Amino acid sequence: MIRGNTEGIKDYILKELDSLYEINVEKNKLIEPEMLMIIAQISNKINREINIAIDRRGNVTEISIGDSSSVQLPIMDIQEKRLSGVRVIHTHPSGSSNLSNIDISALIKLKLDCIAAIGITEDKITGVTLGFCNVENNELTHEVVGPLSIEEAVNYPMINKFDEIESLLRKRDIVENDTEYAVLVGIDTQESLDELAELARACNVQVVGTFMQKKNRVDSCFFIGTGKAQELAVYKQLKRANLIIFDEELTGMQVKNLEMITSCKVIDRTTLILEIFARRARTREAKIQVELAQLKYRSTRLLGLGSTMSRTGGGVGTKGPGEKKLEIDKRRIRETIYDLKQELEKIRKTRVTQREKREESGIPKISLVGYTNVGKSTLRNLLVDMFPADNTSKKEAVFAENMLFATLDITTRAITLPDKRVVSLTDTVGFVRKLPHDLVEAFKSTLEEVSFSDLIIHVVDASSDTAIEQIIAVEKVLTELDAMDKPMFLALNKCDKATEEQLNTIKEKFPAYKTIEISAKSQMNIDGFLEMMVESLPQTTRVCTYLIPYSDSSMGAYLHRNAIIQSEEYEGEGLKISAVVNNEVYNKCKKYLIGE
Repeated sequence: MIRGNTEGIKDYILKELDSLYEINVEKNKLIEPEMLMIIAQISNKINREINIAIDRRGNVTEISIGDSSSVQLPIMDIQEKRLSGVRVIHTHPSGSSNLSNIDISALIKLKLDCIAAIGITEDKITGVTLGFCNVENNELTHEVVGPLSIEEAVNYPMINKFDEIESLLRKRDIVENDTEYAVLVGIDTQESLDELAELARACNVQVVGTFMQKKNRVDSCFFIGTGKAQELAVYKQLKRANLIIFDEELTGMQVKNLEMITSCKVIDRTTLILEIFARRARTREAKIQVELAQLKYRSTRLLGLGSTMSRTGGGVGTKGPGEKKLEIDKRRIRETIYDLKQELEKIRKTRVTQREKREESGIPKISLVGYTNVGKSTLRNLLVDMFPADNTSKKEAVFAENMLFATLDITTRAITLPDKRVVSLTDTVGFVRKLPHDLVEAFKSTLEEVSFSDLIIHVVDASSDTAIEQIIAVEKVLTELDAMDKPMFLALNKCDKATEEQLNTIKEKFPAYKTIEISAKSQMNIDGFLEMMVESLPQTTRVCTYLIPYSDSSMGAYLHRNAIIQSEEYEGEGLKISAVVNNEVYNKCKKYLIGE
């Protein structure tokens, strides 16, 4: 029986593959030459990978058809301190015999005796590459042999190799390591690569090397050029990396070409940021926004085979075979994007209603913005804890950790300022250089809270060597949100770690901003910070004096509920109250006003 994607394959081809079950492979051979030629010819004809599993008795245990991401592997009994007893031989119709990252992962996870990749083109077999398990420092790793010729691969001394590996497995306590080891590739600056390393750390990826190239013109095939791509393939092997991360955005074709030449999974900065967002999203809204950004990004990177992947137009001789896989994928993505946008719109309307209620209450709105990992959430938790309004302090603190994008879910809490004003404080998602446009678009319904703020506090990590670039990156996003005209000041956080020179450089570079030096973690200069908040927050309230007749005591109670009472005296005509009121209270109590 032939497993996998057999759709559209003629019966006689399936029967020819089925006949391979009857062939017994000689004990010390990888595969019989005639089997090799059959699967190469058929794979070339149907343009799909063919996968054959052979046990140590030489019996074919499974044959399947698919591609690198969908081909089925046999179900095996994986035992400790020994190999599975099965070798897997598969074709690569792309022409490359290099083992892919998926191949290596399958080899180690399933403890295969061997995995072999056969590169094929229309007229020949380009080579055979063998992969074996290996043990280094008590860790299960891999060893690659080849590319080899057909004769060298078929006659490779298999049994001796299997005995050698199992001997190593028995002698040591093997730890299977799932860690991803990455090489970072950039054409910008070392600072940008350092930030990429932090992004990788936030995704639990261990960086084992960096690869820089100064380049003015991007190569359309490999981004860094063919020669450099080959150098990268060698460098990745030296560093034993299983992941390559580019600091710039790659096209779908560039990713495909790079994965082929390096035999390794390749992602770009945008994919990494989207992955971090996907892991950190907690609320339904944040999850929808991340999924929407991922789908938009993925929709432009679906690869097809030109016109053969499309439905042909009308007219004689142009009747197409119907909708192909690429079109189906694109249509499904479009439908999902539409559904997510509808759901996001419902949430946005709820947010608008909540905002309108806050506006009706007259409570001023303050937003904390800034680069990722500058201390916004730590500052927010401190203010909410020290200066709560009503029951705010009983609510859960937001997650604050020394990592990029620790906070994705925007939260709004009420705090009381020193002048007794109650304000709403909103903690926002951090910004970053080269923030994916799709992500900004997806989070716009959330980030628009910033554009409705009465005051924006731009929190800066003053101890960072790239503080200037970070401030510029945040300003760029605020400009996209039309929020640069709002009252704003810079809170130079982590000032206990910053040097005097760093602080002065920021002040000199941005003289238009008012600045305040603080440390949210050490609680340094928080009083001064609050005073600047009071000074910078536009006055939407006023101090008024009212004389409330004793016959209208309900108005006195209304003032107690909705205003900040400064003093009250009982007089002959009624109750004299001095209070801080907003516009709504001012208008409602106007007939009792005796002084401002």
